[in-house]
Amino acid sequence: MTTTLDALLRELRDRLQAAGSEEPGLEARLLLGAATGLDTSALIARGLEAPTASQRERADALCRRRETGEPIAHILGRRAFWTLDLGISPACLIPRPETELLVERAIAAIDACERAHPRVLDLGTGSGAIILALKAERPAIEAVATDRSPDALRQARANADALGLDVAFLQGTWLDPFKPSDAFDVIVSNPPYIAPDDPHLTRGDLRFEPREALAAPEAGLGDLYTIIDTALTHLLPGAPLLLEHGFDQARDVRVRMEQEGYREVQSLRDPAGHERITIGVHA
Repeated sequence: MTTTLDALLRELRDRLQAAGSEEPGLEARLLLGAATGLDTSALIARGLEAPTASQRERADALCRRRETGEPIAHILGRRAFWTLDLGISPACLIPRPETELLVERAIAAIDACERAHPRVLDLGTGSGAIILALKAERPAIEAVATDRSPDALRQARANADALGLDVAFLQGTWLDPFKPSDAFDVIVSNPPYIAPDDPHLTRGDLRFEPREALAAPEAGLGDLYTIIDTALTHLLPGAPLLLEHGFDQARDVRVRMEQEGYREVQSLRDPAGHERITIGVHA
């Protein structure tokens, strides 16, 4: 029987390492924290205390879930993104660090807008990560977001309520909820962009995430093209569309934007050096 919290933490770390975790120490702390209700500093301070039987059982159950490959965000029901702590459910894509580049560039676009209350739209919001990060950083914006999934929108609304952020969430596919006269100062989206036959969909965390939030037709470009083709009529003159896409899709996205009449089209690289974000501006 595990004698101390420190020993239980080591046991969890060893199990996760054997299961192939890339961050076994961090994940062990997160799981033990969830099992005991103690944060990292408390685990350290109380490391020589003995865990209760219920704490051991809960830690074992959580670790077993992770050993099967279930995402740590789903097990904990939480994910840190930008400066926010977000609730996460299997109905949503798990926010990734590379998407923070999209937030950074959207903030720059908001700051370049001359209107006091820029209208900002997030298409396919999922957990609400992008639009909530933007609203938290720039409270003066009029924040709007869409998603086709009612379950995803429930999670996004719950996150907005928990954070005290005012965002209008609308159910519908991409720009379908809007009238032709509805226009925005910034439109941003991280749509599905993985090819349906990509083998990565059967590996790692992707196995547990909603397929409709990951895969798109036309070798992963279908939803990107749909947004590019329809967003112009909802952008004010001089307003940008910012899209996240796959590491090898930047050229295709730029070509489509240029064909549709966007100007100042450019792609930006993420911290790994991949062209991850493409921006085009309404003429």
